[in-house]
Amino acid sequence: MFNFEKLETWQKAIDFADLVYSLTRRFPSEERFGLTNQMRRAAVSISSNIAEGTARNSRTDYARFLEIAAGSLFEVVSQSFIGQRQGLLTEDGFSKLYTAAEEQGKMLSGLRRSVLEGS
Repeated sequence: MFNFEKLETWQKAIDFADLVYSLTRRFPSEERFGLTNQMRRAAVSISSNIAEGTARNSRTDYARFLEIAAGSLFEVVSQSFIGQRQGLLTEDGFSKLYTAAEEQGKMLSGLRRSVLEGS
């Protein structure tokens, strides 16, 4: 087992990506290379950057990858607003995604703080 697999933040990021894939599966086929692809790539990037950060030699580098993960999370949030406004995401789907994003954001922030404090 890799050390990042033990991180609850990484595990939740995998769950978040699953949610994004599930919700975007309902998007129309003409969005396959548009919003669907954008949201999925950003969602996958969150767990990928958490994992990559654990391989870095310095806390500063690790924290930078966590910042990138947070940026990807914010991309998904922004894109979900567009999806909702365009009628691609239901109110319930948007709410689930937004709530999960809030939780993921808090976890990323806490992990970044912990890394920088040296805990």
